[in-house]
Amino acid sequence: MKYVTAGESHGQALVTIITDVPAGIRLSSANIDSDLARRQRGYGRGGRMKIETDKANILSGVRFGKTLGTPIALQIINRDWENWTKVMAVEGEPPEDLIREQNPRPGHADLVGAMKIGSRDCRDILERASARETAARVAAGAVAKAYLAAYGVSVGSYVTRIGDVKMPDAALEGMAGVFESKDVEESPVRCPDVTTSENMAAAIDSARENGESLGGWFTVTATGLVPGIGGYAEASERLTSRIGAAILSIPAIKGVEFGLGFTSGTLPGSQVHDAIIPPQIDGESRFEEFDKSNVIRYSAINAHIRRATNNAGGLEGGMTNGEPLIVNAVMKPIPTLTKPLKTINLRTHEPVDASKERSDVCAVPAAAVVAEAEVAMVLANAYMDKFGRDDMTSAVWAFRTYYESVRAY
Repeated sequence: MKYVTAGESHGQALVTIITDVPAGIRLSSANIDSDLARRQRGYGRGGRMKIETDKANILSGVRFGKTLGTPIALQIINRDWENWTKVMAVEGEPPEDLIREQNPRPGHADLVGAMKIGSRDCRDILERASARETAARVAAGAVAKAYLAAYGVSVGSYVTRIGDVKMPDAALEGMAGVFESKDVEESPVRCPDVTTSENMAAAIDSARENGESLGGWFTVTATGLVPGIGGYAEASERLTSRIGAAILSIPAIKGVEFGLGFTSGTLPGSQVHDAIIPPQIDGESRFEEFDKSNVIRYSAINAHIRRATNNAGGLEGGMTNGEPLIVNAVMKPIPTLTKPLKTINLRTHEPVDASKERSDVCAVPAAAVVAEAEVAMVLANAYMDKFGRDDMTSAVWAFRTYYESVRAY
């Protein structure tokens, strides 16, 4: 499953085309719109979110609520386009009163992008380099999530740090890195710890008052994974490399770690590696009939060999080991500041203040939702590598056969 996006931040629309989608996945615009809305929420978002109400228009690839096995085209209209029709016109000559963006922002793609394509107007770059493009990624990720749901896989995320406000280690350890989505989504910053959530909001308020922006940390989780998804034989098969690359492709992401991550380099092996334990079976393990959505149901998801801890974050040797996937990432502060940094004018080379686009104070909660989409896309592709790409009926039967063989260990 792959996607390609098109569209500018203030253009007419964002478009996503998703290919290699199996037939028979239950999919509706409501599935996609739910994640688009989650991306738009979050304390610290800017004025653009007051204008846009992102909705996905499914143009192709779905009939009567199920995927056809053909490319899916999705469109998200930019409501702000009506205010930018002259500046972002597709045809004709530039208007005489056009104000070119010639004061590149430090920390953004403005300057090096202009150098790359030989432009003296940073708008040629910033419109596409804008994080607005990630709405199209979230739409694509919703398709991948719908596919993964057929195997009982759920992908989520939460925020652990904004600025210098960090979720306590005790709170993280208490839930082994996985939290109820209700607790996350009820927080204005998508942090499941109430006290930390309040302190994060206060930090964002302080940054706004000081003309600053804030970055932070977030975690993406995936539960319900079976062992052996991914590969060890080739570098390109390893989920560590595939997931890492996918998350690092998101604007402003500066680092990714799995499980203990960098902390594992400070501890002895006995405190890092996860001991192997027998299956934890609650009652009889059996597969039940598929429902009308082709979702496979089985009564004991812990019927395979387990780990006593999850320091590896659910991956060993580049493959899932059956424990929850735990991926942590860090996002730098937004480069647009209301008290801008110094830069130079591209035409005169005189020192000036950097340009100011309408922007967020903090977008870490939104970035976490985008990362969900990227992780879902990688996992969906890995599941298709294992169980087939044509249709869901064949795939879930292949899954059943495989899981029974895993349980035999």
